[in-house]
Amino acid sequence: MKRILVTGGSGFLGSHLCERLLKEGNEVLCVDNLFTGRKSNIHHLLDNNNFEFLRHDITWPLYVEVDEVYNLACPASPVHYQFDPVQTTKTSVLGAINMLGLAKRLKIRILQASTSEVYGDPEVHPQPESYKGSVSTTGIRACYDEGKRCAETLFFDFHRQHGIEIKVMRIFNTYGPRMHPQDGRVVSNFIVQALKGEDITIYGNGQQTRSFCYVDDNIEGMYRLMNSRPDFTGPVNIGNPVEFTMLELAELIIEITGSSSKLIFLPLPQDDPMQRKPVIDLAKKELDWEPKVDLRTGLISTIAYFDNLLQSDHKV
Repeated sequence: MKRILVTGGSGFLGSHLCERLLKEGNEVLCVDNLFTGRKSNIHHLLDNNNFEFLRHDITWPLYVEVDEVYNLACPASPVHYQFDPVQTTKTSVLGAINMLGLAKRLKIRILQASTSEVYGDPEVHPQPESYKGSVSTTGIRACYDEGKRCAETLFFDFHRQHGIEIKVMRIFNTYGPRMHPQDGRVVSNFIVQALKGEDITIYGNGQQTRSFCYVDDNIEGMYRLMNSRPDFTGPVNIGNPVEFTMLELAELIIEITGSSSKLIFLPLPQDDPMQRKPVIDLAKKELDWEPKVDLRTGLISTIAYFDNLLQSDHKV
């Protein structure tokens, strides 16, 4: 049995990871400052004797004894990370320094949940790990994009300078149950608007594309990366290479929900990337991983989650 630290553990991805690690027979220390994470995501785990929750902000040092670290802490949606951009950068940079310091002291393996945002608005499509990115250092998304890029730099410098075992995972658009209903992401926005019968807001002309990975596939990739051979550091793309336009996504959600929602078009936000699609050859080769859940199947369970959530809120 390992004792595993998950920062950001009460968030969307973190709570699913905590579940997976507990099922594998580990003790889990879930750390979160609850800025975007929610206790409701981990409520069902609190009675498990192998699960512990600690409210803490990783921009401050953390002194615990663990065997592995998954560093997921950071607001990940534009609405949340632009709310306090300085704190977002601090979480990525100071948080990485503090967690790497912990890993150095304990001589343990640490995984960084990085992001496809390190590629910015890509000039190469689809994006392989070798692509260096096209990122604005001064735009409204830079606090997240550049914060995550700097965190990757820190991970590799700690690896080279101190011999820390690192794993760096670049996460592409992921969706599923426990997404925050007000996170401003396209899947949650469209689903909530469709279920409420509101107009579905599409930014730009709807032809910009994304690839959507279901949360279970993401967590499987993350788990396999952490447990991969010691000399494989990444970075490695984890995402679904099947591409959809925003119009296709909206129409599919309207079809599944049976909604009467209409589509309306608004101006494209600053620095919003037009294309995003991973090359996953490295993940296939090193992790024997590729996504299994198609978009329709994943949306059905995600819509059911949001439908229950909205009904519960209405009853309250």
